Amino acid sequence: MCILFYVNAGATALQLINFYMHFRFITLVARQEWASIFRSRVPLALFAVLFVVVLLATFTGWQYVSKFNHQQKAAHQEVHDQWMSQPNRHPHRVAHYGYMVFREKSPLSFFDFGLDSYVGNSVFLEAHRQNTVNMSEAGFSNGMLRFGELSMAMVLQLLVPLFIIFIGFQTVASLKQNGVLKLLLCQSASYLDILLGKITGLTAVVWALFLPLLLVSLLAGNLLITGEMSAEALLRVLLLTILYAIYFLIITMLVVIVSAISKSAKNALMVLVLVWMLFFIVIPKSAQTLGSSLHRAPDKIAFEQAIEEDVSKQGDSHNPDDPHFASLKANTLKKYNVDSISQLPVNYAALVMQEGENISSGIFNKHFDRLVGIYKAQNAVSSILGFADPYLAIRNISMNLSGTDFDSFTAFQKQTEKYRFEKTKKLNEIHLTQIKYQNDSKQKVSAKNWQQQPDFSFQPLAIRENLAAGTLSMAALILWVFASLGVLIFVSSKRAYQI
Repeated sequence: MCILFYVNAGATALQLINFYMHFRFITLVARQEWASIFRSRVPLALFAVLFVVVLLATFTGWQYVSKFNHQQKAAHQEVHDQWMSQPNRHPHRVAHYGYMVFREKSPLSFFDFGLDSYVGNSVFLEAHRQNTVNMSEAGFSNGMLRFGELSMAMVLQLLVPLFIIFIGFQTVASLKQNGVLKLLLCQSASYLDILLGKITGLTAVVWALFLPLLLVSLLAGNLLITGEMSAEALLRVLLLTILYAIYFLIITMLVVIVSAISKSAKNALMVLVLVWMLFFIVIPKSAQTLGSSLHRAPDKIAFEQAIEEDVSKQGDSHNPDDPHFASLKANTLKKYNVDSISQLPVNYAALVMQEGENISSGIFNKHFDRLVGIYKAQNAVSSILGFADPYLAIRNISMNLSGTDFDSFTAFQKQTEKYRFEKTKKLNEIHLTQIKYQNDSKQKVSAKNWQQQPDFSFQPLAIRENLAAGTLSMAALILWVFASLGVLIFVSSKRAYQI
């Protein structure tokens, strides 16, 4: 037993020594990579350019969002003042007077514009009609918007990978060309140790240069826009920083893998540039086209016509012979045990208008949910392709956490429709109980009736809802890490890639 114990202890000690030797060599290679990058002026010059671009994007984004939200608040206050200053009048006139609601941009939208420039920012609410959200920046811009807007997220997603390519394309390939790789392999170092050391060194450089900049910009921008730092906002900032750290790690691993399998640094650079074009231009555009082809959405005219057709089939309040409203009339007379609508203790016209509102709102919600389902199916194509392109994965989850994704927009649309319906319903209740059926249109009620109604306040999606929407994208990023590690181990095991 004692002999067996000493044998096991000796084996464990050898394993620990072997692990320490591998770890020490990886650390040595990483330090050498770190030192060689900072000795060269080219990487520092490239970083200086990116640093200026990031600061410019952050400042312009913060300035734009702050100014935009200030304008939205001012417009909302003006509309609210006009609503409150209405004189005594008929409640149905108030319902058709309408009310405009505005959507402010999320605090982190200065970092990632997402879909904000392509979706509307305000909607006019009125009785009997569901209006779509209007006033998007894209509608007032020139054709340059199709090339994208300069945001900090765009710099980190598109330009930082180029920076990683240019500082890392020759990291392994150059060792093959000058014969250093053979010398390193002769010193009892494995090819995997060298590759892991290179990845560690490059990743440390990228994280040291960009993650502090990202973290400080997110914290400062959010604080300047909102004037506070809530626990949820802080969690969003930390998650964004972690996810971008993972994204940079993935890009670094891919760069080292390509450099490791390339015969020369020139070949590695050519392949990496082609991969960059594939990941950041070809696949994203293809994803958008594929999603639209697989799940076709109706245009605005077809959408509104379908709603009108369904409304006319279910019940037309303007048609006295409509079966649905004829049944409503008969049931109402029976309920109050009277012979004519003039004998009713409530205003029958208000009942008809509210029933029409119930029908049109229900049908609109059904069609809108169906339309949202189509768009979500289109977006799902992009999320699935995130398993083939890490850029799509980080782009989607970045929009989710910044509150500039599709779900945030549809939440605004649904909340405004709910507010419109409740506002109209309350006005119809005033009409029902305070306006007599005889000489209906000539009567008025006190303005206090609508002045006491609550104002609209948009409730952004909670972070758990954003994370649920970005589950596929986060899973894609994690899979990319493990898949890259697997490819790295495979490449290191092939002698053909060591020559």
